[in-house]
Amino acid sequence: MANNRALLLCTVVGVGFLVVVLRLADLMLLNHARLAEKARMQQYSSKEVTVHRGIIYDRRGRELAVNVDAVSIGCRADELEDPSAAAGALATALGRSKSEMLKEIKKRNRFFWVERKTEINRDDIQKLSEIKGIEVFNEPKRYYPKGSLGSHVIGIVGVDNQPLEGVELKYDSKIRGEELNVVVSRDVTGLTLSSGMDVDAGGNNVILSIDEGLQYIVERALAKGLKEFSAASGLAVVMDPYTGEILAMANHPDYDLDRPGEFSMNARRNRSITDPYEPGSTFKLVTATAALEEKVAGMGTRVDVSDGYITVAGKRIYDTSKKGVITFEDVIKLSSNVGTIKIAQRIKKEALYKYVKAFGFGQKTGIDLPGEAAGLVRPPSQWSETSYAALSIGYEVAATPIQVLRAYAAVANGGYLVKPHVVSEVVSPEGNVIYSFDKTQVERVMDSSTALSLRKAFVSVTEEGGTATHASIDGNLVAGKTGTTRLLDPATGKYSKEKYASSFVGFVPAEKPALAMIVVVFEPKGKVYYGGYVAAPVFKSIADQALSYMNVPREDTIKNNLLLVHSTQRF
Repeated sequence: MANNRALLLCTVVGVGFLVVVLRLADLMLLNHARLAEKARMQQYSSKEVTVHRGIIYDRRGRELAVNVDAVSIGCRADELEDPSAAAGALATALGRSKSEMLKEIKKRNRFFWVERKTEINRDDIQKLSEIKGIEVFNEPKRYYPKGSLGSHVIGIVGVDNQPLEGVELKYDSKIRGEELNVVVSRDVTGLTLSSGMDVDAGGNNVILSIDEGLQYIVERALAKGLKEFSAASGLAVVMDPYTGEILAMANHPDYDLDRPGEFSMNARRNRSITDPYEPGSTFKLVTATAALEEKVAGMGTRVDVSDGYITVAGKRIYDTSKKGVITFEDVIKLSSNVGTIKIAQRIKKEALYKYVKAFGFGQKTGIDLPGEAAGLVRPPSQWSETSYAALSIGYEVAATPIQVLRAYAAVANGGYLVKPHVVSEVVSPEGNVIYSFDKTQVERVMDSSTALSLRKAFVSVTEEGGTATHASIDGNLVAGKTGTTRLLDPATGKYSKEKYASSFVGFVPAEKPALAMIVVVFEPKGKVYYGGYVAAPVFKSIADQALSYMNVPREDTIKNNLLLVHSTQRF
């Protein structure tokens, strides 16, 4: 009996051992490759990782757009064991109503995002991670440390980092990093242990021509000016007249880059480049240039404007007051419509049109921002009997503020049309410059002698008796021109008697300009609406602060120092 039991036991053990050996042979010899691959797939997975977008800096290296880590929470409603408990945990973590959260869960039967790129504390993250059916992800989020500062230049991205506005959109192909596939190792529960590589790559960094400090000065002065006149909107742009670099670009209303959804599309419009308007008297620069270049008049040419009006094709066009017989320089100084039209009548239509196009009106400047409008300029073949007169004083032509500013920059720099731009360089994560703006993109539009004559005339505009004395500042001469135009009423299709666009455009210091600037105020309220009273003071406020900020010396100080040097050299 004992021997039988021992034999049986040995047989069972032997058979069991044989089964194990055969199984091992199957695993290690016959199916080794297939099972090894299955194990590898369970332990490792390929994960698509979106690297951080490049940082956007101002011209002095100050950060305007960066990246931060945020938490996104997803829910697989069909995998929740206790929907009510899950809803409670989510509501607590996100500061939302439990009942609303539960209602949302019950509407779903698959994965959905509960909230993207939010901020919650570590304890709540841990609690949510432990609930089956709730998934927590780390995702990069765009963060704008200056809030609304420079919003229309910098632009925004969407929740998936897709570009929507501004530089973020225009330079997206350079700013965004390429999506990478990395290998991730996991434990038996599926928890990530480590990645097969450290993702430290990112998009290229962008260096703007914008100066954060100057941008702040411009935005504050513009907001104050608009508030004073209860204006509907407005803008101010500051540019280096020699290089085309935009030093500051402000539009009001503006919007907070970190909370764009709380603002209307109207607030996100970059009026400086998207909204053409009839520039009015600031456009007289073109007529004056054509007259001087075509040699049909000089600054000393006398013009009789004593009637106070001129009749063109049966329609009267008026000056604000009668001025007698004045020189062409005074026509500019006093902004005489009658005098400008009389000078324009000496210029051939084709010649005037040539200078309109030479200054770039009717076509995009090519500024590196999305949404730029070309404006509208009709060829002479489409002009009516009054079009010629209207065009010479800035009507029947639609221009963007950036186009008008560029035209005046040509006077400031001696006769060259520059290309405005907001990005100076694009730099790789390793510090290599992969793009640099070509500042040689200039084209001569007038002789230097013409630019000098115009500069003197525009200085007179801000001196005693001119239309823009409120733009003058102590220590430096300001050169510029006012503009006041009636806006079209979309309801009637006629010019409104209550809505105006008030503007001032110019440069300072007049003899060696450090900046060119345009200020446009739309729909100022009240009896005062002329550009010299509404826009010129904003120009003055910005220029005063900007010259100090940029350490530009006063012209009168320089002249006094030169006189002192010359006087000492005599002895």
